[in-house]
Amino acid sequence: MHNTLVSLIGAPTDIGAGARGASMGPEALRVAQLGPILETHGVHVLDRGNLSGPANPWLPPVDGYRHLAEVAEWNRKVHEAVYAELRVGRLPILLGGDHCLGLGSISAVARHCRDAGKKLRVLWLDAHADFNTSALTPSGNIHGMPVACLCGHGPQELTGIGGQVPAISPKWVRQIGIRSVDPGEKRFVHEQGLEVFDMRFIDEMGMRHTMELALATLDANTHLHVSFDVDFLDPDIAPGVGTTVPGGPTYREAQLCMEMIADTGRLGSLDVMELNPALDVRNKTAALAVDLIESLFGKSTLMRA
Repeated sequence: MHNTLVSLIGAPTDIGAGARGASMGPEALRVAQLGPILETHGVHVLDRGNLSGPANPWLPPVDGYRHLAEVAEWNRKVHEAVYAELRVGRLPILLGGDHCLGLGSISAVARHCRDAGKKLRVLWLDAHADFNTSALTPSGNIHGMPVACLCGHGPQELTGIGGQVPAISPKWVRQIGIRSVDPGEKRFVHEQGLEVFDMRFIDEMGMRHTMELALATLDANTHLHVSFDVDFLDPDIAPGVGTTVPGGPTYREAQLCMEMIADTGRLGSLDVMELNPALDVRNKTAALAVDLIESLFGKSTLMRA
């Protein structure tokens, strides 16, 4: 991964979330020295600063969606910013913000892959499948819907971002660490054929085997996108998220996951989502996230050359 050109893009909004505070995520990652730490690995880091978008009006849902117009505007801005970095050969790291922004980010990566004639593989590291629709979720919080929207299920304002509906095929997605799925969402995930490695699978088969399957058939023409929701991690080690679900990967399991992604040499873009410093303990979740991102860029905790 040496001589990689990385661009940090802050998206300070909690517009799609059910709790306030993810808007402070980008700054917490900067306080935890994300840029300087990556630079110690020979990565050239450019911090593009923060995108700006509509404030969070904190209103109840309308027709099944909370803040749909604002979510759409934020995602359009994220889409354009991520796409611009990919076009000039840089690796964008989106600093969230809540996970609804994965829609703008991944639709941009998919558009770039169409331009470049590349295959796309999306690793969705999350406690949640985020495959809800307004019909399936009573909350209307759009951070539970981005994967469904990317696969063409959702309001046109969201599914159309990036110019092609659906933006991606469910077959390109591997979900890892899932342990909280609504009943209706579970049926929908099965119908759509998403490949899900839930915590039961990881418990039974181990993280190594899980990642071997999730990364299988990557080739030189594959762009690997990692969408890392910090609630993927066990809340004992990562309390700073709005939607904690007990029983997530341990520190070592998460490190192995990141190291095996790094070993592929295919990482092309990254989202770091749902970090909520308002719920954190002395920024420890941000520091852990930075530690894991460092592993994605080649820090191995093992004594290997």
